[in-house]
Amino acid sequence: MATVTRENIGLLNDKITVKLAKEDYLPSFEKALKNYSKQANIPGFRKGMVPSGLIRKMHGQNVFVDEVLRSVEKQLTDYMTNEKLEIFAQPLPMPENDSRQLDMNSPNEYAFAFEIGLKPDFKVADLKTAKLPYYKITVTEEMVDEELNRLQLRYGNMTEPETVTGDDNVLNISFTELGDDGQPVEGGITKDNSVLVKYFAEAFRPRLIGKKTGDALETTLAEAFDTKEREWILGDLGLSKEDPAQLSRKFRLTITKVGLVEKAAMDENFFQTAFPGKEITDEASVRNAIKEDIQLQLDAQSRNQLFDGIYHHLLDHTTISFPESFLKKWIQNGNDSQKSPEEAEKEYPSFSNSLKWTLIVDQLVKDNQIEVKPEDLRDFAKAQLFSYMGNMQMGQLDTEQPWVNDYVERMMKDRKFVEDSFHRIQTDKVFGLAESQVQRDEKPIDLESFQKMQAEHHHHH
Repeated sequence: MATVTRENIGLLNDKITVKLAKEDYLPSFEKALKNYSKQANIPGFRKGMVPSGLIRKMHGQNVFVDEVLRSVEKQLTDYMTNEKLEIFAQPLPMPENDSRQLDMNSPNEYAFAFEIGLKPDFKVADLKTAKLPYYKITVTEEMVDEELNRLQLRYGNMTEPETVTGDDNVLNISFTELGDDGQPVEGGITKDNSVLVKYFAEAFRPRLIGKKTGDALETTLAEAFDTKEREWILGDLGLSKEDPAQLSRKFRLTITKVGLVEKAAMDENFFQTAFPGKEITDEASVRNAIKEDIQLQLDAQSRNQLFDGIYHHLLDHTTISFPESFLKKWIQNGNDSQKSPEEAEKEYPSFSNSLKWTLIVDQLVKDNQIEVKPEDLRDFAKAQLFSYMGNMQMGQLDTEQPWVNDYVERMMKDRKFVEDSFHRIQTDKVFGLAESQVQRDEKPIDLESFQKMQAEHHHHH
């Protein structure tokens, strides 16, 4: 009879030994050999007619080792299931296991030992007593002005004035590369582009004022553009951004069209195109709508910041013990990678941190019966599809169209999508739950300070 024994060898660290007697594996070995001889293809013999002696000689030892190890594995799995052992990863075979001791010509009693890391019992930090800062970002008048200006330009009318008057002119320009003699280079760069006057270097802009369609200027890229705009101009002309020599190339800039965007007037037409489906009648309600939109976007950032606080609170205030030596061995030899003890030491802190987080999430899911249902996954797939398409058509988009559902059903069959989304949704639900339990300590803050605080925080991570 096979026996399985277990002893404790460290914190949350046990050793399980499986002992097999001959009768535990010999019958299945003989059976496996018989099956083998029915299947074997050996030149010179008809299938199924190979003498069993020959099979035993050629393949016996391999089949023997396989069968013994299979019996060991079955005993181990059954034992862990019956004892309801909650373990990390998989059992690690102990170094003393030696399958070279297995010899089919002298079958014997065999012992194999495994090391397991046990999952700890723990209590998740209490969220109801946690008081966490919630940074409410203030929407300023400047933000509203800027957005209003952007919308008025976006929905404005393009006119074609005679001459260039200022920063808001849009110029269609044809770039032609010139040689040292001031003549166009044969086979040189020629490219049309549309550029706002305010994208030119400040010192260069006065040269454009008063120019008309058909006028030309000669300049170098370094002179015409500042650092920020140079990158995309270079890219657009097909020149390397890394090579500073490109900036001294000479170009003739010919204006082929002068345009000016006249800002949309505060009228019915603007209200309806810029804010479809909203009741907007005057500038005050426009500003209000813009303010609400900006506040929604900023609140999303505030919530992420709160979630970050919740994450740290849970990690810092939940005490969990780990089978440290087992996990370090696992980092070295588990999941098919060989790592040195030094590497395992270095990886251990972030490894155990993410393990701790996983355990906390699992525990919260269990304690609060958090479920991810198929329709959650479907909604998630839909939301993702619409975000790829941009929200501009959302108003006109019928979300129940057949192709939308086809897409969703296809994603539901994609295992990787389902697994990733499942974790994302589950984590979102856990944070939503946590958010409803913690006390918010609301602190007003301006956007700049908020961004600075975040930058410093990520810097420390």
